Amino acid sequence: MRKFATFAAYAGLAIAAAAPAEARINKRQGHQQQRIGAGVSSGSLTAHETLRLERQQFGIGRLEARSRADGNGLNGRERYRIEKRQDRASRNIYRQKHD
Repeated sequence: MRKFATFAAYAGLAIAAAAPAEARINKRQGHQQQRIGAGVSSGSLTAHETLRLERQQFGIGRLEARSRADGNGLNGRERYRIEKRQDRASRNIYRQKHD
């Protein structure tokens, strides 16, 4: 019984640690959408650039949804893949706004 209680405590810690990472992913997606919107408003993004960036954001959202579809949330590898794609998207947003 003691082993089960210890395991349950560790499982609870793992879930609590994963929740901020998932919230960080969602917050970052929202921030990148705002950056794209600001680029459209300022005129620094053309319609074609905006379409490409929005398509990239949609792909990241789709990857996140597929990763969460198993009902267990995101594991470390899935978070890593999503965050790497967000890094690439962020660089693309910067480059397109400043070209």
